[in-house]
Amino acid sequence: MGLLAYLKTQFVVHLLIGFVFVVSGLVINFTQLCTLALWPISKQLYRRINCRLAYSLWSQLVMLLEWWSCTECTLFTDQATVDRFGKEHAVVILNHNFEIDFLCGWTMCERFGVLGSSKVLAKRELLCVPLIGWTWYFLEIVFCKRKWEEDRDIVKEGLKRLADYPECMWFLLYCEGTRFTETKHRISMEVATSKGLPPLKYHLLPRTKGFTTAVQCLRGTAGAIYDVTLNFRSSKNPSLLGILYGKKYEADMCVRRFPLEDIPTDENDAAQWLHKLYQEKDALQEMYKQKGTFPGEPIKPARRPWTLLNFLCWATILLSPLFSFVLGVFASGSPLLILTFLGFVGAASFGVRRLIGVTEIEKGSSYGNQELKKKE
Repeated sequence: MGLLAYLKTQFVVHLLIGFVFVVSGLVINFTQLCTLALWPISKQLYRRINCRLAYSLWSQLVMLLEWWSCTECTLFTDQATVDRFGKEHAVVILNHNFEIDFLCGWTMCERFGVLGSSKVLAKRELLCVPLIGWTWYFLEIVFCKRKWEEDRDIVKEGLKRLADYPECMWFLLYCEGTRFTETKHRISMEVATSKGLPPLKYHLLPRTKGFTTAVQCLRGTAGAIYDVTLNFRSSKNPSLLGILYGKKYEADMCVRRFPLEDIPTDENDAAQWLHKLYQEKDALQEMYKQKGTFPGEPIKPARRPWTLLNFLCWATILLSPLFSFVLGVFASGSPLLILTFLGFVGAASFGVRRLIGVTEIEKGSSYGNQELKKKE
């Protein structure tokens, strides 16, 4: 085992990475708070600054995937589609089967220059979470309660505000609403049967209202829908903890482009279009299981150096004073000061582990179990 490979397995290194991410995130959140003064003066300047601040935080996670674990991401599509990436607003539909599927989506955004301006529909609980929720708030992310009667107007208003967004924007949409588990899949297929819809083998039944609303509100703003079907070679089930330990994965993404004007304007017809799309995604996953590849030309976009340089910059700024402080604590010889510091390290370790735990499938939301609760 080489030195770098050994360091990737050491908890103290993980703790230092977590320290850089958390402290830089708090600095970024405070800076974002200060930029609110720009909103009444120049809304577009506020947006451009916050895109770059968000990039400085999110790119640290992308750095772990691209440079720390050296995970490879291959697109299966055509060159004409790739040539449009980063040059048009788009709605990106992703399957929600893996703990790091969001990282693969962000990596795709990063390689085509739209990471800082990427958008999602987020659950309202995340609004209170430092770093993640706070950064999204300043990015004008739409937060919803997952109760459509209450969310409808909030989502519509939030999406319409993005019509004049100055940066190229990708709206990442997980139409299944929650990550795939066997229990949620069984419940979802019971609902599909009751609605007369064909069963899906590798996906949950898509929730259509968020999709149809996004298409309705972004029509005239977004140019296309990118359908992204993700899987990993060798049937691996990657995790953020595995990425932190430097495990290398090979991600394959089948990307198809659909011009937004081709999507039906009628809500029911658009919902049927989405159901048909997921049947096609299911067929793509079946093909991948059988053949180990997706259709289309394999294209490997080159990783850019900015994620690594951004992290190294933050690490240099934050770790130098940290090391000086730690040396001072132990040089003092004070048992109380040393114990207090060790207690802080323990609390920080717990916090970092909790942040990682947010991505774990078994700790995902109960959103997909709501139908079961209704039956009971």
